[in-house]
Amino acid sequence: MRAVAVAGWIVIFGVLFLWQGFGLAWGPPWPTLSDMFRAFMRPVLGRWVLFGLWLWLGWHLFIRGWEFFIRGRL
Repeated sequence: MRAVAVAGWIVIFGVLFLWQGFGLAWGPPWPTLSDMFRAFMRPVLGRWVLFGLWLWLGWHLFIRGWEFFIRGRL
């Protein structure tokens, strides 16, 4: 199961890097990830939504699996 998860993350990051490479190589018709983030963060609501997604992702990737640090406190 862990190998499938690692392979899935490799595929996801590979697609993101491929998208960024196409955007940098082919210019304005193909937007880069930074262009998309810039457009999304222009309104204040977009900044708050992105911040909430960042907190949610950080919680699920880093905090939920840390039994070593919270074992003595529960």
